[in-house]
Amino acid sequence: MSVDLKTKYLGLDLKHPLIAGASPLVYDMAKVRELEDAGAAAIVMHSLFEEQIVDSFEGADADIHSHEETFAEATSYFPGKLDFSLGPDTYLERISEIKKTVSIPVIGSLNGRTPSGWTGFASDIQSAGADALELNLYFQPTDSEKSAEVLESEAASIVRSVCEQVSIPVAVKLSPFFSSLPHFVRRMETAGVKGVVLFNRFYQPDIDIVNLQTVPELKLSDSSELLLRLRWLAILRDRFELDFSCTGGVHTADDAIKAIMAGADTVQLVSSLLQKGPSHIATILEKMTHWFGEFEYKTVSDARGSMSYRNTPNPKAVERANYLKVLQSWSS
Repeated sequence: MSVDLKTKYLGLDLKHPLIAGASPLVYDMAKVRELEDAGAAAIVMHSLFEEQIVDSFEGADADIHSHEETFAEATSYFPGKLDFSLGPDTYLERISEIKKTVSIPVIGSLNGRTPSGWTGFASDIQSAGADALELNLYFQPTDSEKSAEVLESEAASIVRSVCEQVSIPVAVKLSPFFSSLPHFVRRMETAGVKGVVLFNRFYQPDIDIVNLQTVPELKLSDSSELLLRLRWLAILRDRFELDFSCTGGVHTADDAIKAIMAGADTVQLVSSLLQKGPSHIATILEKMTHWFGEFEYKTVSDARGSMSYRNTPNPKAVERANYLKVLQSWSS
């Protein structure tokens, strides 16, 4: 049975929902070509960090050395003077180069935490040819005098500034660490974003107890991490005029199907591509297409959100019952 997998995401027409998420694969143009050849519907650039922009244009800033956290695609703490694979100028050149090389959409990515780190460079990414922009929104709440409301208001203000600065669609990549994620997503929608990406994976540092050092700890995802994404996709689906992208824990065709049925418009692949190479996209796509056809789905839209909370008669009861069932299911 023929299945129509065409998908819209951030106003972009995609041939199917599988996207190559932010990863080091874009450092290598040969890998970029492989991603398109394997069938990637779009490519998300790796994140350009605010620290890179500051380091490039203002010199090493004292804020860099505070390193309160590790960011989404970071593989180590910032050790004094930063050494990045692609600086700001090279990043923009790479976007232009990729756009000339592939025919699929290219989505830029920014990771910052202050207004100056976001807004100034967003327009440059647009000018370089990016079809959309993904903002990695993450802040570490270390100030005991600053409430969640203040932090969220600051974040919403930054996002609004970026959305006003560019004409390309903007998506926000969130962490799951919000006291009321649906409320914050509503604020993001009001600020002007067109999509939300769930969720960022933050690589927390480990401690070397012998040498008394903070050390990086990089672990790729596995399918178990998908469960948190499924829950929130199911909750958020159809409550907003937004597109949703799932990232983190998608390694198989079954994983991708689950994400779509929970409510994802697109599915971003990262760890699985780093482990198995760009050709893994074709493997997942073939199995996913076969599954939809076998179960007589004519379009991917027929499956999208079919397992969301909106399609459950009593979602609160289901969630509560599932919670109790899981807790009582263990036996030694």
